[in-house]
Amino acid sequence: MIQAYMNWSGGKDSALCLYQSLQSKKYNITHLLTSVNAAHDRISMHGVRRSLLNAQADAIGIPLQTIELPEQPDMAEYEQNMMDKVSELKNSGCTHAIFGDIFLEDLRKYREQKLNATDIQCVFPLWKIDTAVLVKEFIALGFKSIIVCVNEKYLDKSFCGRVIDESFLSDLPANVDPCGENGEFHSYVFEAPVFSRPISISKGEIVYKKYEAPKSTNDGYHSSTEPSAYGFYFCDLLPAF
Repeated sequence: MIQAYMNWSGGKDSALCLYQSLQSKKYNITHLLTSVNAAHDRISMHGVRRSLLNAQADAIGIPLQTIELPEQPDMAEYEQNMMDKVSELKNSGCTHAIFGDIFLEDLRKYREQKLNATDIQCVFPLWKIDTAVLVKEFIALGFKSIIVCVNEKYLDKSFCGRVIDESFLSDLPANVDPCGENGEFHSYVFEAPVFSRPISISKGEIVYKKYEAPKSTNDGYHSSTEPSAYGFYFCDLLPAF
């Protein structure tokens, strides 16, 4: 089997991608790799607590590796930290990196450019699949996920903290991708066919944060062709275990 690591955000796309990769029986996925804001002990961009990330890895049964980032890393810092971790994973025997990207061409090119230089091959199991089809498959398979972050450019505060279900999908504005592939929203998976058990959570406060627009928003999981001038609403999930 092909030795690979999974780029894990904790959200629905990476969870469905992991499920499909395991079902294919092509890959021995040796590690999950996640970028973490070390200053706040939370998943980068998603704002999910490290304890809940660890709970996912424990439920999946695949070891977790993290890219530890400062609060607002520039691209040079991010890329150096990322390449250091990729080198470790390559030395452990990984030859492939699996990503849950669906249609962002610039992000795919970025990943391939960076990892091809290390002889790591990028794999995109969900690539170009209709996002409406993907999210319905996600629900039908029994995945459960909660919205932890929304971009105010696309969605209002009321969407933060909602579970992804048919009702959620029917309430999305027409300009919002049903998988949030353009960065409209991010999620946390708390139950899945790849989990040995559900993860118990409770909803904390919803907070609003605005960030200084970076020159580039490639962070290993998300991309935008122009800097965002908008803020984000975050639902703080609390472990209930």
